[in-house]
Amino acid sequence: MKKITGGVTAAKGFAAAAVEAEIKYKGRKDMALIYSETPCVTAGTFTTNLVKAAPVKWDQALVYGGQPARAVVVNSGIANACTGEEGYGYCRKTAEAAAASLDIPADSVLVASTGVIGMQLPIDRIAAGVTTLAAEKQFAEEAGLEAARAIMTTDTKPKYVGAEITIGGKTVTIGGMCKGSGMIHPNMCTMLSFLTTDAAITKEMLQKALSDDVQDTYNMVSVDGDTSTNDTLLLLANGLAGNPVICAEGEDYDTFKEALHYVNTELAKKIAGDGEGATCLFEAKIIGAESHEQAKILAKSIVTSTLTKAAIYGHDANWGRILCAMGYSGAQFDPERVDLWFKSAAGKIKIIENGVSTGYSEELATKILSEDYVTALADVKMGSETALAWGCDLTHEYVNINADYRS
Repeated sequence: MKKITGGVTAAKGFAAAAVEAEIKYKGRKDMALIYSETPCVTAGTFTTNLVKAAPVKWDQALVYGGQPARAVVVNSGIANACTGEEGYGYCRKTAEAAAASLDIPADSVLVASTGVIGMQLPIDRIAAGVTTLAAEKQFAEEAGLEAARAIMTTDTKPKYVGAEITIGGKTVTIGGMCKGSGMIHPNMCTMLSFLTTDAAITKEMLQKALSDDVQDTYNMVSVDGDTSTNDTLLLLANGLAGNPVICAEGEDYDTFKEALHYVNTELAKKIAGDGEGATCLFEAKIIGAESHEQAKILAKSIVTSTLTKAAIYGHDANWGRILCAMGYSGAQFDPERVDLWFKSAAGKIKIIENGVSTGYSEELATKILSEDYVTALADVKMGSETALAWGCDLTHEYVNINADYRS
């Protein structure tokens, strides 16, 4: 597998565009388009929140209904959530505007929104934005990167990645972009994430690959414990790589899954590390577990612990908070057998052994915890299974951002 700078235009046949539509923000681009020159088989996963935004309902109907996709229209600033029939109607009007501008069927247009809940979309600006997007779409890499910037809300940086693999002698590319910084505790996928690939693959296998992979990537991310109303992950495959169609599990499917896992993992980590107000990416790794599920539960409990997140922000090796979070996770283990390390670019230090302090150097621990990527590694000594989870530190700025988010 070859890692590439990527983005949604990395795969053959995909174009993108971004435009300043002034939906909520001024002086920055806030609408994006992804377009495929040929119909795509599509897979998706969506929020498990009972309160689902109108775009989620629209996309679920198309993806689960088996409709081939040609385009995705995304806006930032307004979430189009809790907007009733009027909001759902605006999804249809957005799709119809794209259909007219791109000369494609309306039911091949997926839509997504992110931003403030409860506000109606300014559909006149949305429609005008769609027209501009269609006219300005390009297949260049920079167009994909501009699209990634346009879907940001409180994100501080655009998030995109890509990978190339070889299947049946053909080069296959997967590229993706996502946004997410707050209201992040997914239980299906995460925030808004859009993946494109030129792989030839059946819808059944595409959906299986995606649904399986989110369990160990996006579902292992938490910033603040809040599952969004708009969480949407879409994967479009147009088949233009010309590889033998992946229609069953096997070597080709495994190769595709490896690249998909890389892309999803990198995007998930970018979201966690860019949590609202965050100063570092905080990773929890469990080793020596008796089952993968046990390891996942323990790792996720660590990164979601408010007290642990605050300690990471303070560069404080308060290991008791980590052991405590493991203890209330619901997973069974023996606390008196646990070893724990902190590690980062500044080094690695063993904090506890068999559940008690090693008498470590606080000075060295603080130095290690002062980096922008910190890992807590815990060995529960029960087996050979492992799991990773990602979060971020909890800062004063998180409160500031969310105290006045609507203004």
